[in-house]
Amino acid sequence: MQNIARSLLLACAAALVPVLASAADVKENWVKHCQKCHAADGSGSTPVGKKLKVLNYTLPEVQAAMTDEEIVKITRDGAKDEAGKTTMPAYADKLTEEEIQAMIGLIRSFQKS
Repeated sequence: MQNIARSLLLACAAALVPVLASAADVKENWVKHCQKCHAADGSGSTPVGKKLKVLNYTLPEVQAAMTDEEIVKITRDGAKDEAGKTTMPAYADKLTEEEIQAMIGLIRSFQKS
């Protein structure tokens, strides 16, 4: 019985390793690529974020207006203003598809009640 419990515990721990690594990776990617404009908390309260008028991801109404697909598309393809000037670079060549998908959960976690 003790061997079965130990085996189950080891299997569960092994299954959690990729999840925990993924959570760390998404935060590291946020800090490296996004935080300078979007701020550590997703509020967009950095000097660059204010200048570019980035969305405040802490607001429920901003979160409600964005789909997961839009988050992925803008992360992958970047964004341009009406004049065609790049306001956010594309990250398709810097992040894997899995890393881009992981941004959804992180961005959603910034919402405050």
